[in-house]
Amino acid sequence: MKKYLIAILAIFSFGQFSFMPSAVAQSPRVSIPDFADLVERASPAVVNIRTTEKVVVQQSQGGIPGLPEDQAEFFRRFFGVPIPGLPSTPKQAQPNSGKPQEADRGVGSGFIIESNGLILTNAHVVEGANTIYVTLTDKREFKAKLLGMDKRTDVAVVKIDARDLPKLPLGDSSRVRVGEWVLAIGSPFGLENTVTAGIVSAKSRDTGDYLPFIQTDVAVNPGNSGGPLLNTAGQVIGINSQIFSRSGGYMGISFAIPIDEAMRVADQLRSNGKMVRGRIGVALGDMTKEVAESLGLGKPRGAYVRNVELGGPAAAGGIESGDVILNFNSHEITKATDLPRVVGETRPGTSATVQVWRKGAAKELVVVVTDGEASVAGVKKSESPNLNSGGANAFGVTVIEVSEAKKKELNIRGGVEVTSLNEGPLARSGVRPGDIIIRIADADISGVKQFEALIKGLDANKAVPVFVRRADSTLVIPVKPK
Repeated sequence: MKKYLIAILAIFSFGQFSFMPSAVAQSPRVSIPDFADLVERASPAVVNIRTTEKVVVQQSQGGIPGLPEDQAEFFRRFFGVPIPGLPSTPKQAQPNSGKPQEADRGVGSGFIIESNGLILTNAHVVEGANTIYVTLTDKREFKAKLLGMDKRTDVAVVKIDARDLPKLPLGDSSRVRVGEWVLAIGSPFGLENTVTAGIVSAKSRDTGDYLPFIQTDVAVNPGNSGGPLLNTAGQVIGINSQIFSRSGGYMGISFAIPIDEAMRVADQLRSNGKMVRGRIGVALGDMTKEVAESLGLGKPRGAYVRNVELGGPAAAGGIESGDVILNFNSHEITKATDLPRVVGETRPGTSATVQVWRKGAAKELVVVVTDGEASVAGVKKSESPNLNSGGANAFGVTVIEVSEAKKKELNIRGGVEVTSLNEGPLARSGVRPGDIIIRIADADISGVKQFEALIKGLDANKAVPVFVRRADSTLVIPVKPK
């Protein structure tokens, strides 16, 4: 019996070790960091920013605050009893002297980047302020001087007259990883030195022309603007700038300006007092999968040129409406919002090599970047042409020749103007009377006869890109002839 018992125990023991894995692979544990030491080090370099403006306050003695004098007199005469806040006997109204008074305009946050009192914040925090007050964590308050601000990137630099101040170390926002812990310090609703934490939700969020924002789930509210976004090493990786909200309050999504981008702007603001950007004079559009395939690009990439400013740098360099800019001065352009950032960071006067996609092939051009904000020349209305007309066709449109005056006005060399449409492929694609068809695939349109001959030879089962000029924009529309 003892022998059988030992055997059974041996089998049980063997089974235990046989059927249970000797080593279970475990995923690395994720621990929530303790931010207390980090906050203790960083908080003294975070400041509260209060702004004021001059306003003329209309006052009348003998009334209730917010109640017009004629209504106050009504209460005195007909109720005959003291009303809280209302004088029992009317006083002579004193005319307002008209002297501007200082009134609070708003509150925000900022952080010290130099021990001599240099502070980084948002442009919208200090814009329009007559006076900027900076309060440190030790309750000292200073009047600050605005060195410069840039509304396009929402970055501002202010200076207070102080020395030996604590400052925050700057991190590398290009190395930020989605999912890493971050925290914000600021003054939401005026509550100074409030700390909130979360993770990086996404990178390179395009919510503006010049900035790829860092998206987080850190609680950010009015008053947090301009405060630092910190990594777990206590380094600044962004400036808290915007929130996504349907109510005006925090809804789980906030955006921060990457510190690398912010410092490029701040350096110019410190030295020049303003941001100097390059420009080439183009209006851009996004690429869709359908348009990219019809142009032979394969996948959506590049910045589609809707219009080229007449006489601008791009026009002088040979860029045309309908081109797709793939590369600018060795910077790959993956989407339309990439180009303004790259061009804006290019020093005016630089000769930039630009790769464009045109008529199924890449082409290199040279454009000289100029100074100033991007703009596109306006297009005026002109008389309607009354020339030769064509009949309905495979595209379902009736077209006429384009007058020389309109060609000059729109800066085009040819094309045909759409006068009417039936329920054909162009109508379904959004083309409307007054649009001008300037190109189909790789063929420029010179007139009605050439247009009619061209579309007769198209494959009815294959989509072709049709380039349409509308006002100051060139649209590309993939179309299958019926």
